[in-house]
Amino acid sequence: MKIGAFAVLLSQRPFEEALDYLQSIGIDTIEIGTGGYVGDAHCKPAELLANPDRLQAFRRAIEARGFRISALSCHGNALHPQQDIAGRHHQQFHDTVLLAERLGVDRVVTFSGCPGDQEGAKHPNWVTCPWPTDFTEIVRWQWEQKVIPYWREQAAFLRQHGVRVAIEMHPGFVVYSASTMLRLREAAGEEIGANFDPSHLFWQGADPMEVVRALGPAILHVHAKDTAIDPHNVRLDGVLDTTPYNDIPRRSWVFRTVGYGHGAEFWKALVSALRLVGYDYVLSIEHEDGLMSVHEGLTKAAALLKEAVIGEPATSMWWA
Repeated sequence: MKIGAFAVLLSQRPFEEALDYLQSIGIDTIEIGTGGYVGDAHCKPAELLANPDRLQAFRRAIEARGFRISALSCHGNALHPQQDIAGRHHQQFHDTVLLAERLGVDRVVTFSGCPGDQEGAKHPNWVTCPWPTDFTEIVRWQWEQKVIPYWREQAAFLRQHGVRVAIEMHPGFVVYSASTMLRLREAAGEEIGANFDPSHLFWQGADPMEVVRALGPAILHVHAKDTAIDPHNVRLDGVLDTTPYNDIPRRSWVFRTVGYGHGAEFWKALVSALRLVGYDYVLSIEHEDGLMSVHEGLTKAAALLKEAVIGEPATSMWWA
């Protein structure tokens, strides 16, 4: 299992400078942002696909430093009810898949998307309860009319190009839990899998270990990011929290660097659980910690994960 990093953390730096920095702190596997909400500062798929020389220079910058790309990531909402947004995010996803094929990268990370509540809606509608029954009807309409048809079509496209999609289970989108992830995979096909990020599970009250067990081979990529729960604020307001992320004292939960929400024992157990279901790929560090710098967050996360990662799996046991 490799320790990687999501290069969008360094979007303010030129691409090669970002690579040099990551190399200097001992990271050699990268996830590269290609559009959507994470931006495309380091990689604009349409431009690279249209210009072989630029694509070759991009590839050389990565290979010359011994890096491996774990995934291309375009975290967008191709189901957005505003067609200009949906169309742009869909095109970025489409171009990202084509670029992944050209680069020999076999997985792309994104969100499932979230439609509105009806045709003509202006904003996504993420439903969190079944009653009044209007909400149940919204969810049924979203899945039957928008989500499943879209992702069945994308699964066929992915199959043509030898790429799989790792959907990040993220509140605000229709896939946010183990059950919703498995529902989409069953409906659309095995080209659809999960980008497993425990930080989004912690605050919902889900147990990441149980989610790993439930998803098993559907896990295609992993983000290493932590969450800290504020017990006082949760007792006051619960976990459904629209307080701005930068208003940390009033939030019920905040994203933290690996180890600052849950200690080393959790991360060691998570690595073991992932290995047990057959995942032996990358832990891609994602930093959204408002209490420390990117450098501090990356280096502390990398140090803890290097301790947690198991080496080569045992080929035999003395009792076997």
